[in-house]
Amino acid sequence: MILLPAIDLKDGKCVRLQKGEFDTVHQVADNALDTAAAFAAAGAEWIHMVDLDGARNGLRRNAAIVAQVAQNAGLKVELGGGIRSMADLEEIFSLGVERAVIGSAAVSDPDFAAQAAEKYGEHIAVGIDCLDGRVRTAGWEKDSGLDGIAFAKSMAAIGVKVIVYTDIATDGMLSGPSFAQLEHLAESVPCRIVASGGVTTLADVKRLRDMGLYGAIIGKAYYAGTIDLPQAMKECNIC
Repeated sequence: MILLPAIDLKDGKCVRLQKGEFDTVHQVADNALDTAAAFAAAGAEWIHMVDLDGARNGLRRNAAIVAQVAQNAGLKVELGGGIRSMADLEEIFSLGVERAVIGSAAVSDPDFAAQAAEKYGEHIAVGIDCLDGRVRTAGWEKDSGLDGIAFAKSMAAIGVKVIVYTDIATDGMLSGPSFAQLEHLAESVPCRIVASGGVTTLADVKRLRDMGLYGAIIGKAYYAGTIDLPQAMKECNIC
């Protein structure tokens, strides 16, 4: 299983939110490149980045920072936030991004998601962000009315290979992942699943690994010091 320590960007700053609520935003690091370098030093090969400005209003104000990390940190960058067209994808991949996460646009424009998956394969993921089992969009602020599992099945049917699944209720809460939902999802679709939200302890990492998931994102747990990243990386390399 791969681990993806995370950096969320808003107005050029490294921040975290609780349950995706923008009024809980707080800065957690001074410099994205230095933080990414620390991830690499701990043994990480990937980094998960979210452009919160892009996710909320489609304005990608943080492209220069993403490019700096992608080109200088020695990590593969997975990026989400405000990706709504093939032109957006071309721009993002030109920054050096390894995998792009399509969120709200996969709900509003599944044909775009299908086209992206066909062209870019596993360099595309669909982000499915759920609250009480229903898919949320627009930076988690809107209820799409779609069931998360049913939507995941529809994405698998159009060729999506990777799903980043977030249970919004656990995100940034240091409460543990939604293991039952992740297990149900993994049983329902053939996609590679990246767990996001609530990963707090080494025990969480081990359990996700033993479930056979493809990946897990570590966010607030790193900044709060509840997880030893080098040790977690070692556990993920145990088959």
